[in-house]
Amino acid sequence: MTFQRTWSRRFATSSVGGRDLSGVWDDQRRAAAERIEADLADIDLVRVAFCDPHGLARSKTLSAQVFRHALRHGVDVSPGPFLFDTGHAVAVDFHKDPGLGVPELAGAGDMIVLPDPLTFHLLPHRDPDREPRTAWVLGDEYHRDGLPMPLSSRAVLRRVCEMYAERGLEPVVGLEVEWYLTRLLPGPPGNAGNGFGLQGEPPRVEAVDAGYQFNLDAYSDAVAPVVGPLVGMLTGLGLPLRTVEHESGPGQLEITFDPLPADEAADAMLLFRTLTKQYCARNGYHASFMALPGLDGADPSGWHIHQSVIGPDGRNLFDEGGPEPSESGSCRAYTDGLLAAAAELCLLSVPTVNGYHRFDPSYSLSPTEVSCRYEDRTALVRVLGGGESTHVETRLAEPCANPYLAIAAQLFAGLDGITGGDGPRAKHPAALPGSLRAALEAFRAGDRAEALLGKPLATCLARLKESEAGRYEHWCSQQDDIPRPTSWEHREYFAVY
Repeated sequence: MTFQRTWSRRFATSSVGGRDLSGVWDDQRRAAAERIEADLADIDLVRVAFCDPHGLARSKTLSAQVFRHALRHGVDVSPGPFLFDTGHAVAVDFHKDPGLGVPELAGAGDMIVLPDPLTFHLLPHRDPDREPRTAWVLGDEYHRDGLPMPLSSRAVLRRVCEMYAERGLEPVVGLEVEWYLTRLLPGPPGNAGNGFGLQGEPPRVEAVDAGYQFNLDAYSDAVAPVVGPLVGMLTGLGLPLRTVEHESGPGQLEITFDPLPADEAADAMLLFRTLTKQYCARNGYHASFMALPGLDGADPSGWHIHQSVIGPDGRNLFDEGGPEPSESGSCRAYTDGLLAAAAELCLLSVPTVNGYHRFDPSYSLSPTEVSCRYEDRTALVRVLGGGESTHVETRLAEPCANPYLAIAAQLFAGLDGITGGDGPRAKHPAALPGSLRAALEAFRAGDRAEALLGKPLATCLARLKESEAGRYEHWCSQQDDIPRPTSWEHREYFAVY
């Protein structure tokens, strides 16, 4: 017994960082951390999560006792999620210097994830008497020496927000997210044939309704026993959900959020997707944010990102005093920037093979050209509202995109337009990339990606996407008939996204 107690004291902090990193916090975070520490006696477990390059939440679960130390010192985490592509194939060689300008990745040594106290949430419990009381918190990645990890996507968005702040501006973002709800069927977990770069069979599911009766109240009512409690859980966690509606596809839903500061919107998107999938799985359903699942009758899902900018006077920069934005104002400059960067940064909003199926004229409300129009849902960029409510809606992103990178890319491009970085009435490409391969080539060909992400992350993303596109192209080369979407895509994305 004495030996066990000594062992516990000696190794109680073996999974947490060695130095206090909380010096990076502002007063708001320090106050939040003190409140968390005061309430830890009522919590059993804490999941410390971070967003990987693919937009997926990865986490490590700590006991409350260990988390008390990790809150300020961080927790040791493997960098594996930065080395694997979407199918878990090793895309970045970690046996030697990976060539990203991040030598710490050699040997896959641990990085540190420092919790952000402002993202701490106590998760709801299905059975409070039997389940441990569990909290969830997002963190930021650091090296063991305390320096920021240059592959952090959350840090990218933070830098873009700082670029706005330096000019007295604040970007505001509203989320409009489409996704699929299906009912899980009995069967194996899909591990047969699975491995590194070899995804097994996706979950077996059935539709919850027939679809193709847009906004039909009967369909909304049919999914209410699942969606109603889900919405209650999400709003209970503080997510500002605004509307829920049934889209065209069978079980295809759309949820919108109130406008938020850009960094909070990205955090909300990650929490929403993560907990929606978990809640549905616990209740015998499957939620997927894959753009076009391999399901009968599926219609593509999009993620429309609404954007506006608050000026130094506290007013909407796009409010130009008339019923519609002018041809020469800030709103037009912002959209010029979006259009100019649409192809070059498309990879950050549409990062999967599957997402490019949306760009097809057969889907009437999906973008097919690089254009901006007022109150037109067929355009890539839609301007809507008037006066103080004027804002921009980009219809580019797929729902499974990394929220930090997708939002950062669009805000970065818009700011470049406002500040004249692309010159007046910047030229823009006529069409969007038609495939992941084409998007990767555009991403590599220009200089915007490196300016936004930094060279290490730009190089890392290119390696990850090269691996993903290469595996898909190799699979296609062995097929006689290639449907849309393919079984490869359904295995690759349906379960995890």
